Amino acid sequence: MVARTYSATLLGVNAIEVEIESYDSGGTQKMFIVGLPDASVKESRERVTAAISSCGFAMNDGVTTVNLAPADLKKEGPGFDLPIAISLIAHRVKIPIPILAETAMIGELALNGELRPVRGLLAVALEARARGRKRLLVPKRAAIEASVVAGIDIIGVSHLREVVEYLKGDIELTPEPCRATEFFAAAAHYDIDFADVKGQGDAKHAIEVAVAGGHNILMVGPPGTGKSMIAKRVGTIMPGMTEEEAIETTKIHSVGGLLTEQQAFVATRPFRSPHHTISDAGLLGGGTNPGPGEVSLSHNGVLFLDELPEFRRSTLEVLRQPLEDGRVTISRAAGTVTFPASFLMVAAMNPCPCGYFGDTKRACRCGSPMVQRYRQRISGPLLDRIDLHVEVPLVDFKALTRTEPGESSAVIRKRVEQARAIQSARFKGFKGIHTNSDMSSRLIKKHCELDAEGSAFLEHNMGEMNFSARAHDRILKVARTLADLKGLEKIDSDSVLEAVNYRSLDRNLWS
Repeated sequence: MVARTYSATLLGVNAIEVEIESYDSGGTQKMFIVGLPDASVKESRERVTAAISSCGFAMNDGVTTVNLAPADLKKEGPGFDLPIAISLIAHRVKIPIPILAETAMIGELALNGELRPVRGLLAVALEARARGRKRLLVPKRAAIEASVVAGIDIIGVSHLREVVEYLKGDIELTPEPCRATEFFAAAAHYDIDFADVKGQGDAKHAIEVAVAGGHNILMVGPPGTGKSMIAKRVGTIMPGMTEEEAIETTKIHSVGGLLTEQQAFVATRPFRSPHHTISDAGLLGGGTNPGPGEVSLSHNGVLFLDELPEFRRSTLEVLRQPLEDGRVTISRAAGTVTFPASFLMVAAMNPCPCGYFGDTKRACRCGSPMVQRYRQRISGPLLDRIDLHVEVPLVDFKALTRTEPGESSAVIRKRVEQARAIQSARFKGFKGIHTNSDMSSRLIKKHCELDAEGSAFLEHNMGEMNFSARAHDRILKVARTLADLKGLEKIDSDSVLEAVNYRSLDRNLWS
């Protein structure tokens, strides 16, 4: 007799349904698992056998074959323990076939039959719903993670025997309530605020522009001027995540194994700040079975790269594809996986190795060649993809000791949301276009038309500063955002001037 159960395996940030079949035949007692299982799936033979015995269910004599279909898709992870165990037990305890057909399940088994959490539950829940399953059985300790998926019953279970009794109809278990609203309410508060930042009005305005239009930004300034402090507060002025964005972001963190019982859902914009010693695979993602890197973990949020020139040049170069496409593709012998990677890049750097080039109060110990070599650690193509370059000077004593608070994050966020609303209306009907930074060449021509004065000014600077074609388009996008923040329908010449001034590194003013 063949017994079938349903689960899923992860491929990138998505899950693909897997059908688990078990078949008993005569001979010596053995178990074979087929269907491209990895080492952790093969080891489930011992875990499943011990768990079944500890729960009082006898294993049949003879050869048992467990097939994981589709057979050409590689299966990984201990989450197949539970569906394999149920497929082996099903015909012995007479679990109704209809309820098995309506049910998906996932979970790692302890030797005593207890269930342990596995990664990727949210992706599995979405796949089970898409396949028309009515319920998903998951470890009780991690059920809250999948509870945000509406349209399918999420049943938290603690023990293999409890699963068997539930499937037989001997006990009833209450589905986990949908907690999406609860998660969003808890995420509405931030412990940090832009009101804490003293001075740096130009830098804060540039950050506002960057967030309003989705533009990448680089802050340049001596140590201790507040670059990191400002960067950590970028998320507080970004519009709140939609439910779709939150589920997509949580799915990536779930696949990456970053969720805990205390934080089972990502309802605020992620902020990732990798150390400059990070490897290419750590930043981009990778491994034998590719997993998400920092660029994907910061999807829908902020990727902060502090001390930008200290990163290996090869590591920084892998940022080109995600900065352009909003996704990253990783190719391995086992196949190709694409991860979403649409983030706001905020970078910071010192003006020179010692940090005090151009400082009027402290002498710089670096010669001109050292400064030039330091700057050249950032390639021209990468610098071209950063829309705003802003200087962050030292804050004077009066600004530091000022008692009145600065402008709060809530006030800035309101202006950002108004600018984003203008962009949403502008790009309505264009798939994948949400902010000015996403505009294609065709949309730039349509929405970034300049008056005679602005066009003449930009033409002059293109010749004087040797801006690239990419820099030209990015200047227009930033100018469009500046006009949106002012509530202007057309781009004025002042917006063009300000957008050009944000290309300070292109103009070589600091080296």
